[in-house]
Amino acid sequence: MKLSHHFLIAMPAMADPNFAHTLAWICEHNDEGALGIVVNRPTEMTLSALFEHMEIPLGDSHLRTAPVHFGGPVQVDRGFVLHRPIGSWQSTLAVADGVGLTTSKDVLEAAARGEGPKDMLVSLGYAGWSAGQLEHELAQNAWLTVEADPDVVFDLPAERRLPAAMKLLGIDMSSLSDHVGHA
Repeated sequence: MKLSHHFLIAMPAMADPNFAHTLAWICEHNDEGALGIVVNRPTEMTLSALFEHMEIPLGDSHLRTAPVHFGGPVQVDRGFVLHRPIGSWQSTLAVADGVGLTTSKDVLEAAARGEGPKDMLVSLGYAGWSAGQLEHELAQNAWLTVEADPDVVFDLPAERRLPAAMKLLGIDMSSLSDHVGHA
């Protein structure tokens, strides 16, 4: 089972406060583990504040009020930019057709000049799973999975992303039980 380019939808019984009520995009999943970005947890920090902290002049006013997201509990002092199109940045992982995850500063510098990707979600931190950990959590009914749809992340506000991902499965979140079990 390879879950790269899939959404992880936290089940209602998810007890870990880092992941309760979250939607995560799995950017890479292989034999060594998985890396994902939580895409529905905006923080109070704006891109304007982040760019100021990084000493990047921000000329593009529409980015000023965009939120920085909590991407997960690993390396919360490090930035991750989920974006489309992929472009040619110094350190980019191709996540899906036309979608990349970049960790190099050049993508933010380009965005500040108005030359960055058309769509982007900036997060601090990522979600990581060691080898076999995600598979174990799936077996414990901690998550639902569905193929990722970039439009859910880039075209909808954060609060509508989780319900939209559930809709891809044909499920209404309110119909799920918060009790875990196997038939």
